[in-house]
Amino acid sequence: MSNKIAYLGPKATFTDLAVSRLFPHATKIPMTTIPGCLDAVQEGEANIAVVPIENAIEGSVNITIDYLIHEVQLPIKGEVTIPISQHFMVHPNHATSDFKPEIIYSHPHALAQCHKFLYREWKGIPREEVTSTAAAAKLVHDHPDQNIAAIANEVAAEEYGLTIVNENIHDYVYNHTKFIVVSNEEIDFQGHVTVECGWKTTLMVTLPSDYTGALHQVLSAFAWRKLNLSKIESRPLKTGLGNYFFIIDVEMALDEVLIPGVIAELEALGCTVSILGSYPSFAVENSVKKEAVQEN
Repeated sequence: MSNKIAYLGPKATFTDLAVSRLFPHATKIPMTTIPGCLDAVQEGEANIAVVPIENAIEGSVNITIDYLIHEVQLPIKGEVTIPISQHFMVHPNHATSDFKPEIIYSHPHALAQCHKFLYREWKGIPREEVTSTAAAAKLVHDHPDQNIAAIANEVAAEEYGLTIVNENIHDYVYNHTKFIVVSNEEIDFQGHVTVECGWKTTLMVTLPSDYTGALHQVLSAFAWRKLNLSKIESRPLKTGLGNYFFIIDVEMALDEVLIPGVIAELEALGCTVSILGSYPSFAVENSVKKEAVQEN
């Protein structure tokens, strides 16, 4: 039976591209928000959700982390990293040399990723945030009479019949986004991902409030076992100022000795530890142009 996959839509978002690489034959269900994707799995509307978790330029997607921790209990089953190319596009009716947009639409991360271009080329032009880059492209398509523009990918331009005026406008060449796959089921990855990067185990750790040097002790539990950590990040527990939990990525699959030993040691210190997932990591071959984006 085909997988039903909830993803941040509409069609032709970067999340849609990630789904197509991991699950080329799946039934895709576009959602308007990241919480909506996760709720769809929690409520049985879909059996898998694919959502962004981190961008190389803008950092973590906090709504994804917070919703997984505070609202739903869905294990991470995999992750994929894909290159991100942002383009400036308009309706074909306005693809003229003297066009000046009244508003530029895109996802907030995309707007931030293209800050230098926007400052250089369209300083003072209002920017409006929407739920996804594809939603911005669709908005421009649906309003051909308005002098508006979008920042999105080339698939969105093709899908919504827009003209790309400026290519690769992101500030940094290495612009990648990581997406996670969450599900209550075991996942068979049979897509066209080009590189398998090994396994990860992601832990959530809450420190005891009355233990001096607790974070140092937490890191020591990994260090003396020679476990490599690729990420450690704090997020508020939402129970009061100064109360945080930590997300820790360990560069190995969950085993029977080392990671359980870490968890036992941390719990002995008074920490609360949860396993958010142990999963394979994939990457799509980098198709981003090698030349640097010009800054002037």
